[in-house]
This record gives sequence, structure tokens and C-alpha cells, in this order.
Amino acid sequence: MLQRAVDRWGALDALVNNAGVLRDRTIVNMTPEEWDTVIRVHLRGHYAPTHLACAYWKAEQRPGRIVCTSSTSGLLGNFGQTNYGTAKAGIAAFAQIVAMEMARYGVTCNAIAPAARTRMTESAYGSIGTDADDFDFWHPDNVAPLVAYLCSDAAAHISGKVFGIQGDAVELYQPWTSVAVIENDDERWTPEDLSDRINDLFDESNIEPGPENGMARLRYSITTRATL
Repeated sequence: MLQRAVDRWGALDALVNNAGVLRDRTIVNMTPEEWDTVIRVHLRGHYAPTHLACAYWKAEQRPGRIVCTSSTSGLLGNFGQTNYGTAKAGIAAFAQIVAMEMARYGVTCNAIAPAARTRMTESAYGSIGTDADDFDFWHPDNVAPLVAYLCSDAAAHISGKVFGIQGDAVELYQPWTSVAVIENDDERWTPEDLSDRINDLFDESNIEPGPENGMARLRYSITTRATL
């Protein structure tokens, strides 16, 4: 694939990793094949072309652009998608690390977490509309301009970032970061000590200690945006 691109256009300027597959199932019911298929398609599907493209750019001493496809299912978590969410979270980390490794060669790597109405997501974002006169917030064409921008010279200063994109909205996601800490005066913790202090972390950070519905934190959802 890479060689065909070089043969046809003379060089490779950008790579967009967008291959994906779904095998939704709760962890209790998920088969090993359903786990392996999703992990392989998403993670190996990102690794293989990125590995070859980066080797090409390094050897040719050319700058390059990589756009990876993550998902809010990986960034926020989504019920019934342990395989898909794990892969998509891995892709966000993948983009961040590739960006660090390839910065010296002038290669950028970013990820997007798109939301759009396609045949695969029609149940989540309503029926596919046909009225071209109104702005369709969930139309997949709304995603393309950000991808094109990240592949352009104008975005050469941006790398290792994860963007949300849907409708007319572009978001920037913050990576995992420490939000609270407890220390034990240079003494090893005991389980009993932790039992007494662990809630300080949740109190300081205002994070609930139990399971959370991360998708409830979506800035834009089908309930807050009208569809055609």
C-alpha cells in the first residue's frame, strides 16, 4: 500500500489510520475471538502502516503526518465495549508515543475521536438524513476537514494530541494526569493505613470511588443536538 502510494504520487506525505471493527459484548459473554479480532484490527492495523511510513520518512529525510482514529469509547469508556474501548484507548497512547519518537524527523502524529452518523452508528445518532439545506451535526463529512488540516503543513507544530470532532465542534482531550495524592511520611503503606486514607484522594479530586458512566460526560450527544 505504501509503495503504491509512492509509485503513483512520487512521495508519501500523510497516513490516516482508520481501519476498525466492532464485536460488542459484555466481558462475561465475550469470546476470545471477539477480543482478539478487535484488538488486532485496531492496534495492529495502526502499528503496521505507521511502522512502515515512519521508516520511509526517516530514510527519505522527509516530514510526514499521521492521523490515528481513537474513540470516546476508549477515552471515556462505554458499556459493552471492553475490547473496542481498550483498543481505542491504546490508539490514543500510541499516537502520543509515536509523536515523541518521530519528532526529531519532522513527523507529527495525532489522533481524533470522531462522532458521526454512518451505517455502523445509525442506531446511536439517528437516521441518516437527506435534507442538504440544513446543517447536519452528525454528518460524517464534518470530520474530514480536521483530518485534512492535521495532514497539512499548517499543523506541523501540533503533535501527540487527541481531538474530538463532530459537527461544527472540535475538542481537545487532556491525557491521564494525577489529580490528587496522599503520602505516608517516608513509610511503606499498609492495607489498614490505606483504608483510613484512601478516601482523601476522592475528596480532594471530587471523583466518585465507584464505577462511572464516562459517556455521560460527553459534551455533545444525541440528546443535546437535533438530527435530521
